[in-house]
Amino acid sequence: MENLNVILNTVKNINVTSAIDILVVAYLIYRAYKIIKETRAEQLLKGILLILLLIPVSFILNLTMVYTIISKTITIGVLSIIIIFQPEIRRVLEHIGRSTFTERGVPRQDESIEKVIREITTAVDNMSESKTGALIVIERTTGLGEILGSGTIVDAVVSASLLENIFVPNTPLHDGATIIRMNRILASGCVLPLTGSQEISKKLGTRHRAAIGLSEVSDAVVLVVSEETGTISLAVNGKLVRNYDRERLQAILTKILKKEEGKDESIRGRVREWLRTKKTTS
Repeated sequence: MENLNVILNTVKNINVTSAIDILVVAYLIYRAYKIIKETRAEQLLKGILLILLLIPVSFILNLTMVYTIISKTITIGVLSIIIIFQPEIRRVLEHIGRSTFTERGVPRQDESIEKVIREITTAVDNMSESKTGALIVIERTTGLGEILGSGTIVDAVVSASLLENIFVPNTPLHDGATIIRMNRILASGCVLPLTGSQEISKKLGTRHRAAIGLSEVSDAVVLVVSEETGTISLAVNGKLVRNYDRERLQAILTKILKKEEGKDESIRGRVREWLRTKKTTS
């Protein structure tokens, strides 16, 4: 009965600020779990939780040696966790910062997003038919400056013919990724980070692993054409979907990029939208 009264008093004392506080923490935990799910960090996290569970158990059961060892280990555990989880911590921070203050990467109406999508899908479809290997990155809100530095600057308007020429076998820029920002090809021959996931099929080559790797640490859309089979694949948010044809590819690119074109998700964009709504209703 006493416990019930404590719970009821706690619920009564919850105000709007407390509710917001709880929701924010719950959302951050949920987002962090989604980011590390199906990665090596998930297994490491389970091990850490098991160790933490042993602390009260060893204390209650008076397991002096176990409690002492675990307690001493915890003192250096925080630093160890930071070192072990460094890639995952970086991914979490990048996801939090993503789409917050930036307004880059997606062409607006006057820059003809439809034309950019059409040129890309035409090039990818032609390279698929000729089984020309290709790796194309469409930058969105996460800046890829450090990736650009690993390649050769092109800075040209997106066109199907130029994309196809870049990936002609045995040419200087074919063996790497081409980065597209808005309606321009920024650089080619860029080196992308490879995914560390053990869930990837062994049949997939370096291009596919690089596509997944970049999509894990950024919100870029990454297109891959297999030089063995001509299969078209697309990687977004750490997930790779294969066997696209031209129509499906054009549809999914339109869905992803046109959604951003029509709606500004940055803080400044949301503030402008809120002010516009207030002005309309007043």
